[in-house]
Amino acid sequence: MDFSGFLVQLLNGLAGASSLFLVAAGLSLIFGVTRIVNFAHGSFYMVGIYVAYSLVMHLEDSLGFWPAIVLAAVLVGVFGALIEIFLLRRIYHAPELFQLLATFAVALMVRDAVLWFWGPEELLGPRAPGLEGAVEILGRQFPEYDLFLIAVGPVFLGLLWLLLTRTKWGTLVRAATQDRSMVSALGVNQAWLFTAVFALGAALAALGGALQLPREPANLEMDIHIIGAAFVIVVVGGMGSITGAYIAALLIAELKAICMWLGLVEIFGFEISFSKLTLVVEFLVMAVVLIIRPWGLLGRAPSAGHNANAGEMPLIPASKAFKIGAAILVLFLVATPEIFSDFPYLTVLLNDILIASLFATSLYFIMGPGGMHSFGHAAYFGLGAYGAALLVKTLGVPMELALVLGPVVAGIGALIFGWFAVRLSGVYLAMLTLAVAQIVWAVVFQWDDFTGGSNGLTGVWPSKWLSDKTTYYYLTLGLTLVGILWLRRVLFSPFGYAMRAGRDSPLRADAIGINVKRIHWYGFVYGGIVAGLAGSLFAFSKGSIAPETLYVNRSIDGLVMVLLGGMQNLMGPIVGAVSFTWLHDTVARNTDFWRAMLGGIILILVLLFPLGIAGTIKQVVEHFSRKSAGSAQAGRAS
Repeated sequence: MDFSGFLVQLLNGLAGASSLFLVAAGLSLIFGVTRIVNFAHGSFYMVGIYVAYSLVMHLEDSLGFWPAIVLAAVLVGVFGALIEIFLLRRIYHAPELFQLLATFAVALMVRDAVLWFWGPEELLGPRAPGLEGAVEILGRQFPEYDLFLIAVGPVFLGLLWLLLTRTKWGTLVRAATQDRSMVSALGVNQAWLFTAVFALGAALAALGGALQLPREPANLEMDIHIIGAAFVIVVVGGMGSITGAYIAALLIAELKAICMWLGLVEIFGFEISFSKLTLVVEFLVMAVVLIIRPWGLLGRAPSAGHNANAGEMPLIPASKAFKIGAAILVLFLVATPEIFSDFPYLTVLLNDILIASLFATSLYFIMGPGGMHSFGHAAYFGLGAYGAALLVKTLGVPMELALVLGPVVAGIGALIFGWFAVRLSGVYLAMLTLAVAQIVWAVVFQWDDFTGGSNGLTGVWPSKWLSDKTTYYYLTLGLTLVGILWLRRVLFSPFGYAMRAGRDSPLRADAIGINVKRIHWYGFVYGGIVAGLAGSLFAFSKGSIAPETLYVNRSIDGLVMVLLGGMQNLMGPIVGAVSFTWLHDTVARNTDFWRAMLGGIILILVLLFPLGIAGTIKQVVEHFSRKSAGSAQAGRAS
């Protein structure tokens, strides 16, 4: 722990902060103007480094290294503009979560396109010409290229500041960030303004990736790794604040560097590995900032006013025909193992679909009626799974009792984390839930002695009488029905109406005596309990559990299920879970490029069915019902 090592680590942090800032600055610009939470932004970063690699390796003699880096950013900027023109323009008026789903589909397609063109191997580029050496700092060697990167951040911060404050275009961008409708009323061509901003944001992300070419190899995991960090920096710095993004990037990069420098430290007889905190330090920072200052370090507090949510039609009790159809479906699910006894895999797939349906319904419960957008719902799925598994493995609790106590563990987690989450709203709430989920994941991933660490827990099998796959399927079916029907009963109770009132108009709900935050807190806990039940069922169905169970990917899968099915009623997440799980299984078994095919299918569904599959079906049925009623009324009149 000498001072020279400390200084070098700080300089490493400064070098890493520059690329983080470029990516976050592009994301902040895009969100500030278009209001799109662009999940594909990490893809631009990844494509930037791959394109730069190809240009440098094939055109270095004629083009040169530095022009190749710039050209890569320009090409990816054009690619981003094409995505905005041909895709995003069609969904600007769609709910923001459907825009997120569309950009997620784009990210899936881009990732497989990169896999197809460049292959799965890591690609390491050459050193930057003129910056191949190192300088001595207090007896330690420090790369010249990293010194160059340290200067890149402030330079681009200054250039962006000049662009946004000293040009007419920058004035329009800042105006659109504040009030897009007023900019449109003044005659500004919003379409091309949005395209230009999106292209600039994509180019900045690509430049951030291209500049990493001499430092790290290009790989297919770069997009998912960088997008989480970029979201954190934008939220910590303040939505729409470029300076805030730079400060946040510096803060997080330096904290990571300090953790690496500290390494393993003994405090009061306990050994603490600070280096392991690098997996989660940015999410800890975001959680603290959001709790203390929800709008970020340099962000602006939202103006007071009524909730913009226009509300939804009141929930209508199920018709007799719907109940009959649901009963027939349940009977079919009961008979399926016997009818398709020659296809045992179908029982396994249906078991996964039932668990996915329960998980998606629990997420819908807090997102739809509760209006609380969660990007970290997998935390409660994982807590339920690990809670049940650890009770069996460490305490010898019977499987049946562990299956009951697993959801209780998840509910306790939701009770604690939900108390902080419900004090925020919109994207800030979503980011806090993401932070919580990543913190829980990091604890599980690194606590080797208790959770098994990265290896997880194995040998978590159901009791002997449930060891048969068909018997366990019936247990899953029964508990899934119980969980979904319980949430449905809550929705039609006074509590459910109070929760929806707090979502649609918190000011009015508060005026008539409803404690909105407490109601939403309880709703958060209910959703967490049901998600924990899904996790417990999952653990015993697979016989093992791993940290991936509560990683961000599972939260994203839950979001896709809810949005794919539609958020108009409780059937939406069930339809979405069935569709997504079946598509994922079918496509993954038939092609190596299953992400691209799945992303394409999701994109088509988003464009053709903006209300989701269930919402569109409901709209079509209502249309024909009104048409039939009108025809009958006209016939009686004649």
